[in-house]
Amino acid sequence: MPTLHRQENVFVLDLGDGENRFHPDWLTAVDTALDEVDKAEGPRALVTAATGKFYSNGLDLEWLSAHPDQHESYTTSVHKLFARVLSLPVITVAALQGHTFAAGAMLSLAHDFRVMRADRGFWCLPEADIKIPFTPGMCALIRSRLAPQTAHEAMVTARRYGGSDAAAVGIVDQAVAEDAVRSTAMAIAEAQLSKAGDTLGTIKARMYASVLATLPRTDSLAD
Repeated sequence: MPTLHRQENVFVLDLGDGENRFHPDWLTAVDTALDEVDKAEGPRALVTAATGKFYSNGLDLEWLSAHPDQHESYTTSVHKLFARVLSLPVITVAALQGHTFAAGAMLSLAHDFRVMRADRGFWCLPEADIKIPFTPGMCALIRSRLAPQTAHEAMVTARRYGGSDAAAVGIVDQAVAEDAVRSTAMAIAEAQLSKAGDTLGTIKARMYASVLATLPRTDSLAD
């Protein structure tokens, strides 16, 4: 399960050491952690990271299959997570040490910055291959954070981007050695501590107003 700790003025949210799929309990734990970051005062920033082979593999499809009556509420929870990270009034940095797929990749896009391991691991939006269409909110998020041609290729072809390729097309800001992923993310966060606060939150809310207006829609993942 996700855990939050603080290194001086940088909050570090460890998403876990498994596939870090969006089980409802996992989503609740992340939301609780974001509450703590949001309510803190003074200079601060947030780094999300994980340990092991995965940053996040996205939606918990096994749970979804077992709970078909809860698709709408589940989609709402996922959209809420994207919206919250996108508009959080602190600088956010995703440290992608492993595979970052589907909704996990979308979560990374909701951050202000992304650092990815250069030599192993993939960033991928596999929805075209797994036959799950993007919701309007997901489309809006992806298109707001990627260049048009990159968004098109990633969404339509389900291409798997290694770290260097992801950096070349702007999916991530830096691709670095495995042992430098988290430290690089921390350095980016530490350089932006003073930005935290209401002004930053307002800037983000206005910059991504159309995305934040679209994300509350609860279109079924199967539509």
